[in-house]
Amino acid sequence: QVQVVESGGGLVQPGGSLRLSCAASGIIFSINARGWYRQAPGKERELVASINNWGRTDYADSVKGRFAISTDNPKNTVYLQMNSLKPEDTAVYYCYVRLPDGIVYWGKGTLVTVSS
Repeated sequence: QVQVVESGGGLVQPGGSLRLSCAASGIIFSINARGWYRQAPGKERELVASINNWGRTDYADSVKGRFAISTDNPKNTVYLQMNSLKPEDTAVYYCYVRLPDGIVYWGKGTLVTVSS
């Protein structure tokens, strides 16, 4: 059974940093891509960052230069380092993994709140 579990969310002041982690288990085939979406209250879910198995990364314009995605392949884990956080980064952050056949598995999300 495939499981995708996020951790690392919480409350942080503007300008602060957080690192989100996402561990995938039960996947016996290679992962084609993984990344993070977020959904703020009253808004649609948006892509924050992604990384494919060639190491190519993509970021939303709103987080470029502040967020960094990375992976630890032996641990089947993807990280999202978030720096210089702003109140508008407040959202539930969801991790996903996509297999070569196109199937996508999602985590249940972790809440990030940026507030003073």
